[in-house]
Amino acid sequence: MKNLKYILLSVSISCISVSCNDNFVNTSPLGEVSETAVWQDASLAQAFVYEIYNGFGVGGFYEQQMASMTDEALFTHPGRGINTVTEARSNPADQGYIMDTYNYGNMYSRIRATNIAIENLKDPKFTNPLLVDQLLGEAYFLRAYYYHNLIRIYGAVPLIETVYKLGEADYTKERNTFEECINFIVKDCDQAAILLAGKATTDGRATDVAALALKARILTYAASDLHDNTTAKSKSSIISAYANPEFLGYSSSNRVERWQKAKDAAKAVIENNSHAYKLDLATAATAAEGQANYNAIAMGGGSKVADINAKKDLILGRFFTDMKDERGGYVGRDNGPNGYHNWSGNSPTQLLVDDYELISGVKFDWNNSNHKASPYTNRDPRLYATILHDGSTWKPRTDDVKSRDPLNQIQTGQYEINNNTGAKIVNYGLDTRNSPVEDWNGSYTGYYYRKFVDANPAIVDQNTRQSIPWPMLRYTEAVLNYIEACIELGEENEAKIWLNKIRFRAGMPAITDSGQALKDRYRNERRIELAYEEHRYFDARRWMIANETLGRKVTYISIFGSLKAGKTVNIYSYNTDNYTYSYTVNTIDPGIENRSWNDKMYFTSFHRDEINRNTKLVQNPGY
Repeated sequence: MKNLKYILLSVSISCISVSCNDNFVNTSPLGEVSETAVWQDASLAQAFVYEIYNGFGVGGFYEQQMASMTDEALFTHPGRGINTVTEARSNPADQGYIMDTYNYGNMYSRIRATNIAIENLKDPKFTNPLLVDQLLGEAYFLRAYYYHNLIRIYGAVPLIETVYKLGEADYTKERNTFEECINFIVKDCDQAAILLAGKATTDGRATDVAALALKARILTYAASDLHDNTTAKSKSSIISAYANPEFLGYSSSNRVERWQKAKDAAKAVIENNSHAYKLDLATAATAAEGQANYNAIAMGGGSKVADINAKKDLILGRFFTDMKDERGGYVGRDNGPNGYHNWSGNSPTQLLVDDYELISGVKFDWNNSNHKASPYTNRDPRLYATILHDGSTWKPRTDDVKSRDPLNQIQTGQYEINNNTGAKIVNYGLDTRNSPVEDWNGSYTGYYYRKFVDANPAIVDQNTRQSIPWPMLRYTEAVLNYIEACIELGEENEAKIWLNKIRFRAGMPAITDSGQALKDRYRNERRIELAYEEHRYFDARRWMIANETLGRKVTYISIFGSLKAGKTVNIYSYNTDNYTYSYTVNTIDPGIENRSWNDKMYFTSFHRDEINRNTKLVQNPGY
């Protein structure tokens, strides 16, 4: 392409000198900048690289979140392609929902832009060595990031590191091996880390630590069961029958070496403890402190009502400002309770709620009569910072609803109240699908999303934007990657030291498990700590536990509040003095969603259009 569309408002077109020319054919278009001019001007080169970041989209803050394709959430609204994935109906003609940030074409468009930047910045035409290194380092990071997103979804893909020109005879390219893809990403991360070392940091831009964290993530994935061909074949007949296992994982059996590389990469991140937030506690924080700590991390420095120091945990985020009306600012509206005029999009499942331990460290059990009688009492403080449940106190109701709920409590059950004659009647909660307020937006599960929603009451979720960043890379994730590698290498004491640091911060007691119990405890800890951050989709796959986790039917909670003898209530509020509450777990109607698992879903298919475009592209197993 001879011209590059200039799309960034941050650099004015007025900075370009356009000469008068009698030859109309040679007049430069006023709305475009020539490719040559871009790479001769430091500001334009910077603008070009900054535009590549738009491949981040809104992070994970789309209306349909990846959580709803896992056992974390159920998407409330039909017709979005979610069920195609969760019911294992995905195929090359209809892949179902794929977020923009994992879309095959979108990612290669961004990769092409990084290749253009790298090609030109290796031989810069402007004099500013520090800026050249910064931009080149960011370009290497971005190329690695976009390739890692492709590999997480599809397995091995064609590696393109040159810029195709119009008129080239052949644009087709075979898939590289999985090992080649991992090595390529690691090399780009290493180059980015070197070039970005010591450079000034800016919110939302890649840093040397971000490059190291990305390297640690991809090496952790690479060492996992799904990408060890011997292990994967033993666990899946579909994968075992696949003729090209080199596209899915490693053929060599040296997993110890791969886990050692993953451990070393994660250690390089956690040794940069400037990103550590309250991981130096000798004992568990109080429950209130644990909830506040976890909530502050989720806020990423974007809320006035949370500890700004927690922003340290965020190595790389997708930030939002009032300058742009972006979807990421409306995460509260997209997911909040219908009784607040919100849309209840990605509603937490009972399956997720059940995996939060009691604050004592004991596993929650519906067969325990004490647990069943009061399921939201004395649980892991992260539950209350992640999920709104029946009886949770939340923001003030809107003017048209506040008379129905003067105490601002989430209402997801049915409750007896007295009518104007004193007789008992059953009243549906304001946040149910039988609510008098936007019942069509009510949660099917009895829960609502809380984690990334700013609790500031001045932010009215259905019409006010918030500024909470999406966590693309967190220090805590790197710690968890380190713990996992230590467990796999048999270094259990080291793993427990770091696992307990995370638990102490959250207000949870130390764990003492070993062997398989420690691995299971770690996996649950990762599930809870990283809930709604797009990790569960990949973790369940790379551990090859999707059949017993993602394939489960969604469960939800039914709640009934019975008035105690002698009590009179005209306007409902949660109150154990007035009510006896009963809780029943049910399975979602299969007409809403009928989840199942097929091992072909370990990898997404290549769309048939991509196969037709690139005849050398070999399809994934099971399709």
